[in-house]
Amino acid sequence: MRRMNAPQPVSDGPSALSSGLKPRHVTMISIAGVIGAGLFVGSAAAIKLAGPSVLISYALAGTLVVLVMRMLGEMATANPDSGSFSVYADRALGRWAGFSIGWLYWWFWVLVIPVEATAGAKILSGWIDWPQWVFALIITALLTVTNLFSVANYGEFEFWFALVKVLAIVGFIGLGMFAILGLLPGSHTSGLSGFTDYGFFADGWSGVLAAMLTTMFTFMGTEIVTIAAAESNNPVEGIRKAVNSVIWRISLFYLGSIFVVIALTKWNSASLQENGSYQEALNNMGLSKLATVLAFVILTAVASCLNSALYTASRMAYSLGQRGDAPKAFASTNKRGVPQVAILASVAVGFLAVFGNYLLPEKIFTYLLSTSGAIALFVYIVIAVTQLRARAAMDKAGARPAVRMWAFPVLTYLTIAFIVFTLSAMALREDQQLNLFLTLGLAAVVIGVGVAKHGFRGGSEDEIIRAVESADTAEVADDVATSGPPRV
Repeated sequence: MRRMNAPQPVSDGPSALSSGLKPRHVTMISIAGVIGAGLFVGSAAAIKLAGPSVLISYALAGTLVVLVMRMLGEMATANPDSGSFSVYADRALGRWAGFSIGWLYWWFWVLVIPVEATAGAKILSGWIDWPQWVFALIITALLTVTNLFSVANYGEFEFWFALVKVLAIVGFIGLGMFAILGLLPGSHTSGLSGFTDYGFFADGWSGVLAAMLTTMFTFMGTEIVTIAAAESNNPVEGIRKAVNSVIWRISLFYLGSIFVVIALTKWNSASLQENGSYQEALNNMGLSKLATVLAFVILTAVASCLNSALYTASRMAYSLGQRGDAPKAFASTNKRGVPQVAILASVAVGFLAVFGNYLLPEKIFTYLLSTSGAIALFVYIVIAVTQLRARAAMDKAGARPAVRMWAFPVLTYLTIAFIVFTLSAMALREDQQLNLFLTLGLAAVVIGVGVAKHGFRGGSEDEIIRAVESADTAEVADDVATSGPPRV
């Protein structure tokens, strides 16, 4: 069986990315990348749809993410690349596929910039009486400058943002468990009354499905570590750790914290929607004075999402430029290994969208955001289909990457079937149809351009094998006992 060589930094060359991310940066990005502002802000809407059964919704969405990350981890540890799944789709499915999913993914993160900048501006304008657009401009400009300077700056900012999020969630769960056990002085509630007193289902399984469609997109960003790790000295180890830890991260940060919220609140109360799920739980614990602390944590989560959006969009643009699918200037880097043109181009579109959020009628901006509403599912299904083809080529080459998909190909096919089911459910639900149909429209245009540029030719198994054989990666033992089901 062929073993691969020791890991090396990002390849040399005038247009190469640096390897400036430290192990602690990659580790913290992988741990807290799954914690977005949607967890703090959007969970109340999901709870309203499903009641306590929202835990099932989060578990279903989380299981999908775990399986998709396992597939992506298999390909990424075999051949780390800053273009991640777009590059793998390029080889396995055809140039048109890599082109299409790369640009759709770039578009998703570019639109995250105005959303997060506006969310952060709302918090800051509540503290200082300045116009929201001023704060949105300041936040975006500050994080753009840090990204332009070096990838280490992105990593350092994200390290501290992530640390704040992790400590906040762990502290919240700890306080919540004390309250549930009746050990928190001053708490107005205890026990599991939130699960038992107001019904478990808000609207039966229909509510579970509706909440799942709402929560699924809060997990987008888990895959960023496979992009970021390519700019570290040991990408294989970083990706392996991230993939193997995704189960406990989702279980703790999402399922654990939502469990506390439901146990300590009345899920069908108007105040839950007004205050937000976490603030409502804190109020019921007698800790309403922590509102400012919670607002700071949410602001940190917003800044983290915006920081990651700038980074991720620019790296995907850089990868597309390298493959001739974007302007050549996107693939250029400065002496610090930073793709400045790709960053500036991405943030320029983001800035336009920020101003559009204030200048355009609200309905028009809503339509703009809806064009990215189902991109997460498109990315997931492309990863799954790509892995089917890539795994066959890797097996033929005798490659044994550090991460292997469980129960292949059964779980891969089940994942694809679940994604198709979810897309079908979106088509049948009136509240999700706009997101699905506008995203389908955008995807049709992008795919059309990709096919016109590259033709509708499939990928090459030989190209996958050459990429794996030329990759300087190391086989790292996969701890089956702790990371999941046995390899098949």
